[in-house]
Amino acid sequence: MRLGLGWKLYGDGTAPPPGQVVKPEERLSWGRTAGLGAQHVVAMFGATFVFPVVMGLDPNLAIMMSGLATILFLLVVQGRIPSYLGTSAAFVGSVFAIREAGGDSATVTGAILVAGLVLAASGVLIHLVGARIIVATLPPAVTGAVVMLIGFNLAPVVATAYWPFDQWTGLLTMAFVVLATVLLRGFLGRITVLLGLVFGFAVSWLLDLAFGATMVPDQANEGQFVSAMRVDLSAVADAPWIGLPAFHAPEFHTSAILVALPAVIALIAENAGHVKAVEEMTGERLDPYMGRAIIADGLATAASGSVGGSPTTTYAENIGVMAATRVYSTAAYYIAALVAILFGLCPKFGALVAATPEGVLGGLTVVLYGMIGLLGAKIWVENRVDFANPVVLVPLAAGLVAGIGGVKLAFTETFVIEGIALGTIITLVGYHTLHWLAPADMRPRPLGPRPGGDEGAGLLVGTGDDTAAGYPGGEADEQGADPDDGERREGTA
Repeated sequence: MRLGLGWKLYGDGTAPPPGQVVKPEERLSWGRTAGLGAQHVVAMFGATFVFPVVMGLDPNLAIMMSGLATILFLLVVQGRIPSYLGTSAAFVGSVFAIREAGGDSATVTGAILVAGLVLAASGVLIHLVGARIIVATLPPAVTGAVVMLIGFNLAPVVATAYWPFDQWTGLLTMAFVVLATVLLRGFLGRITVLLGLVFGFAVSWLLDLAFGATMVPDQANEGQFVSAMRVDLSAVADAPWIGLPAFHAPEFHTSAILVALPAVIALIAENAGHVKAVEEMTGERLDPYMGRAIIADGLATAASGSVGGSPTTTYAENIGVMAATRVYSTAAYYIAALVAILFGLCPKFGALVAATPEGVLGGLTVVLYGMIGLLGAKIWVENRVDFANPVVLVPLAAGLVAGIGGVKLAFTETFVIEGIALGTIITLVGYHTLHWLAPADMRPRPLGPRPGGDEGAGLLVGTGDDTAAGYPGGEADEQGADPDDGERREGTA
């Protein structure tokens, strides 16, 4: 089987001239390739270790597993789809729900593992049947609602878990990220989370110097406050330079697994959008590899969860680096993956990440969680979803309020479906049931993306989780047939 490990030197190994690209199976000189690999590491870095921190998982392990996951992905897609797999934000809401219900990290990673296997199985089905099944099962109306559920379910977390610890640091960090996202251009504009983290650390350190300790909520005693410094690097000094990250075995609980499964919908849409974005940039037909990409991400997520790591997904930041450099060589991704593995073997780095002040996380997450939720609205807008049609409006309205409002459906004292899981079930089942029962003139018909809109993954700066608007459709699938007989994404009637 061809694994895409042989690269042909592009020209004389220098950067491509205007209008030319370096294809995935080509490479620049090894020195330039190493430089590009370093750019990919920086691009994925911020989100890949921020999201494990907010999920309560080991950032060192997440970084290391992102490197291994990227290598696995490239091997499964046979080197045809250059992508980096970093930590997925699609699971953050599910993880908080699991922890709120009393689950620990083992329960969390057990749910992540099962979700990864379900994602991989979905990829197998897509590979066998054709990419058209994505449009049929997950039209943009449904996908947008699920993504919105995932993001907006996290709003209370910001207000209660991070922001109260240091509201002024949070406010300044939030303002920096907002301004940097708009004002910075090019590569810097794609690493605003990392820049915001550094800014927040600096602000916290200056506030400690100027005002000393601050009163923060006592996590051990609800309603009580304790005095603490914002920046505490004592654990960093004690940590060794070289060592293995903290592994742990997963545990499996049905209720936790059901909470995590809706993230699979977001990952399918995200991977599909990223494949189409790469296809558009490289000019190579990648539909036959759509299923492989989803299989690879599923296997990577399951492998990461099996040792206590974070879920993975393809990263828009790294796709943005390719778009800026016009170099799509997978050799640069292999170098980036190896560098990430080396970072994961440095406990001192993990201790530094774990020392991130809560106020800084509050400032970052208030932006990131909102952006995740608004991606759902972006999917609706780009695909012209018609909310005047009750077939669309009613199930989505019910699912969103049930999911975001915390409605519970209790079957027994220990088996309860709520939050994202319940909202997703109501949306998915309700939409398809009404679509089946409605008269022909009421059934939503696909209109495709808005003219001039984004065909691929819309770049969500700095998060790595820019869930795309589903599979664009309208391309030939593996069997050479049009995925949906000329009809594209679900839109207005």
